[in-house]
Amino acid sequence: MTGPADDVPGDAATGATVRDYVESYLAEDDVLAAARARAADAGSVPIGPGGGAGLCFLAATIGARAVVEIGTGTGVSGLWLLRGMAPDGVLTSIDIDPEQQRGARSGFIEAGYGPSRLRLINGMALEVLPRLTDGGYDLVFVDAERSEYTRYLDEAIRLLRPGGVVALNHALGHGRVADPGAHDADTLALREVTHQVRADERLVSVLLPLGAGLLVATKVR
Repeated sequence: MTGPADDVPGDAATGATVRDYVESYLAEDDVLAAARARAADAGSVPIGPGGGAGLCFLAATIGARAVVEIGTGTGVSGLWLLRGMAPDGVLTSIDIDPEQQRGARSGFIEAGYGPSRLRLINGMALEVLPRLTDGGYDLVFVDAERSEYTRYLDEAIRLLRPGGVVALNHALGHGRVADPGAHDADTLALREVTHQVRADERLVSVLLPLGAGLLVATKVR
């Protein structure tokens, strides 16, 4: 049995301190650092180290062999996913920006993931996803236009096998989703998808405070 003191953090254990500790728990190597540098040059914001570690953990836990990523970016999240996937797993990653995707491909190859592990598709995700196989994937990761998250979720559920996992990045919007005074379009879209996930009886979900928030759900039927 724990006492009252066990439920109260110490004075030094502020929210920022805990967040920084979580984000730095697993150090990123030079390949990931280079991918982050490419993202900074391109003005994009990839998933943080804590969220990336979460993706790696999820992929490893379910033995993912077929993964769809909506939003290749410069390859940060893809590298984390590949590190957790089965040795013969294939990452299908979709992005509208060919230049960033070329940089991501270089990073994947540099990290030792050859062409047999990669299927990089340049195009609009909502045009590409309907061409992918129903129930053919173990994990779907979403980090793209917030306004399209509900539509991406619908596609992800279709693509996943029973027991498969969908993960949506930026689900807390850096705290704006929890702020009742925030009504911008992205925040409203993120609130909508969190409600959609919670209400869907096919899904068992959890909202993780990693980085800007990682909403994760398992398809149970």
